[in-house]
Amino acid sequence: MTILLIFILWVIFNGRLTTEITIFGLLISFALAYFVRRFVSPELTPKKQWEAARKIPSFLRYVWLLVVEIVLANLAVLKLILVDKYVIEPKLATFHTQLKTRAARVILADCITLTPGTITVSLEEDEYLIHCLDASFEDGVHNSEFEKRLLRLEGSVQEEVAP
Repeated sequence: MTILLIFILWVIFNGRLTTEITIFGLLISFALAYFVRRFVSPELTPKKQWEAARKIPSFLRYVWLLVVEIVLANLAVLKLILVDKYVIEPKLATFHTQLKTRAARVILADCITLTPGTITVSLEEDEYLIHCLDASFEDGVHNSEFEKRLLRLEGSVQEEVAP
């Protein structure tokens, strides 16, 4: 699976397919796949690679959600800046998450920080401290779609690990 993905990327980046490019690409793909398998992650079995590949659509939907939320948050911040009638009330908000893995918690913290108007100040176990540019931004932090999607992704990961 890894060899195939590396080879496809090789062909895409070259922009054309010739005999030389194909042969050289296959050699590089095998060498790079061997290196990754041997030194980077020896526990990466073909079954785990397939499971990860099956999750790509879910990850892409998550990235799309992040892009949409960044655009919407930019518009909300722009509205705060340009409209004089709003009084900006910064707020520190805390909330607890149901996410179990450290990786999912860090991804959620990063997404909150990437979204304009909010910054993750600290993450301790399952408790987040978020600085919101305006108190109205706190509503989007609690039970966010980010957390719901991460819970679904995390659930599928935990189901695989369970015997």
